Amino acid sequence: MQHPVPQREFTLRGVLLGALITLAFTAANVYLGLKVGLTFASAIPAAVISMALLYKFKDSNILENNLVQTQASAAGTLSAVIFVIPGLVMMGLWTGFPFWQTALICAAGGTLGVLYTIPLRRVMVVQSALPYPEGVAAAEVLRVGDAQRHAETADSAQRSGAMRELGWGTGMAAVFGLFSGGFRLLGDAVNFWIPAGSTVFRVAAGFSPALLAAGYLMGMAAGMAVLLGVVLCWFVIVPWLTAGITPTDGQTLVALASQVWSQKAKFVGAGVIAIAALWALITLAGPIVAAIRAQPARTQTASSGKRDETDVDMPRSWMLMIGLAALAVLFLVVNHFIGAHMTALSVGSRYGLAALCVMFAALFGFLVAAACGYMAGLVGSSASPISGIGIIATVLMGLTLLALSTLVPSFHEGLSGDLGVVLVLFMVSVILAMAAISNDNLQDLKTGYIVGATPWRQQVVLIIGCLVGALVIPPVLDLLYNAYGFAGALPRADMDPKLALEAPQANLMKQISSGIFTGSLDWSMLGTGVVLGLVVIALDWLLRKSGRGALPPLAVGLGIYLPPTIGVTLTIGALLAFCIQKALKKFGERKGAAWIASAEERGLLLASGLIVGESLMGLAIAAVIGFSGQNAPLALVGDGFGAAPWLGLIYFIALTAIFYRRVVTR
Repeated sequence: MQHPVPQREFTLRGVLLGALITLAFTAANVYLGLKVGLTFASAIPAAVISMALLYKFKDSNILENNLVQTQASAAGTLSAVIFVIPGLVMMGLWTGFPFWQTALICAAGGTLGVLYTIPLRRVMVVQSALPYPEGVAAAEVLRVGDAQRHAETADSAQRSGAMRELGWGTGMAAVFGLFSGGFRLLGDAVNFWIPAGSTVFRVAAGFSPALLAAGYLMGMAAGMAVLLGVVLCWFVIVPWLTAGITPTDGQTLVALASQVWSQKAKFVGAGVIAIAALWALITLAGPIVAAIRAQPARTQTASSGKRDETDVDMPRSWMLMIGLAALAVLFLVVNHFIGAHMTALSVGSRYGLAALCVMFAALFGFLVAAACGYMAGLVGSSASPISGIGIIATVLMGLTLLALSTLVPSFHEGLSGDLGVVLVLFMVSVILAMAAISNDNLQDLKTGYIVGATPWRQQVVLIIGCLVGALVIPPVLDLLYNAYGFAGALPRADMDPKLALEAPQANLMKQISSGIFTGSLDWSMLGTGVVLGLVVIALDWLLRKSGRGALPPLAVGLGIYLPPTIGVTLTIGALLAFCIQKALKKFGERKGAAWIASAEERGLLLASGLIVGESLMGLAIAAVIGFSGQNAPLALVGDGFGAAPWLGLIYFIALTAIFYRRVVTR
């Protein structure tokens, strides 16, 4: 559905509203990320809030709402840099978060991430069949809300029906979120451990409505590939590794298996993701180069008759100027960081090392943008393993600096001891900013493509969102650090370590970079993942060539890397879509093509509603946690409430059944 481009798409009030939403979303994501290692996709909540607030303006429209959610979602996603940068405090290098250093690396990295996604838009959004779950869901939210607002009397029943389906999905997911994450009456997953001699197998499933919807949108091939990864991980890799390790005194097989997965098996998944991402980039290289060449030298409008306004990206001249400015800022910040902490380096060595670090970040950042954009398009931004990309970046950056310290004598003293480790963390935080933004931006561009937005305007507000988010992150990090502290790093001696924020990814990145410089990192797991990834790539190529289906390698890597409570739920969603498609094909022979189209739209709206409901409730609960300062301020029961997993399972089964019936039997 293409809309004519109105004059009031890019407005001052929209930019200001996007900035205000950004403040809330960024703060909430920083807190949740440091607490449990997870962040939520903010595009859909931003779209809903934008529509609710702009509804009072008679001249507001769907495209203005789209730009607001684009800006807010970019800034909320940028908060993923917290997966690395707290490691600098844990290492004792910083006693807080210097405002300008932290803000500028976030801003420079985020801006480069936006620029890197621009040439990927046509090949990965317009020409690709990737589902982009959150992007499609956000578009449906905007379209249904706009249609409901402007519905004529003759279409009121149809529009009301569409809003009703979206409302059903939103309500069911919100209720689950409240009773699970808020009241703690419903469990969010079920786990079964099956002991077998000296090893153990794991069967698990999560109950997240948003993941069910993401699986519904991602399709059968990707769902089966994720399931294959889960099976390989928990029925082959983890049992094999566990069988060769003797548990420590008092350690159970379950605890040992969990430790093996987090410290070893996840690196196999990271290896698969790395080689699969590289393969995806190789296969996309030709179209990407063509897309870059097709970039306009300057903005061309629809009135010029040269190109459709809805297909015009930011001109090359703008990209070049903004990119050079971002790289210059990044060089100055890195040079200042090196000069402040590596005083043994000469001035020339300092400039040379800073230039090499920035060059690595810039080149690897483009690879990251392509890989993250593909993964987000496949399974959605929320399920895309940004921390897996962080692991790969940490390993490559660590190896690069280790090689430089060995091959270039003038760098050796500056990179000795923990100094090399902290420089790795500092640079990976920049790369992760690029990864996080590219992970989200293509979702936003997919939303814009569906609703008929102007790409270059979206790209401009994406950069604005990065700048606003970069200003918010440092003070929020400082506030949380001084209020709670981080695991292993407390700002005051009288603080309770039990209340410290875990910051799990930052701890992991610190361990990896330290392992590289001390020689204690287990390389065999990454190598095993690369070999396994090559096998999967070959199988996928053979399946596609024979016309028998596909086996997306990245999805297999995700199944190994992600917890099974995520992977299995994605697969269940894909199976639900498969069953619904079979039923529609069967009943459609009698009811006709129009009925099939209507049923498919109901399915899309319900799936969108599930993502909307869980996102909004997650934001609401995050706000309550943040204001109360308690871990579970709404909890009605304690952690030992044994019925919670079974009640959650019952709710999840009922939700899946209702989804099927509302799509197929109406």
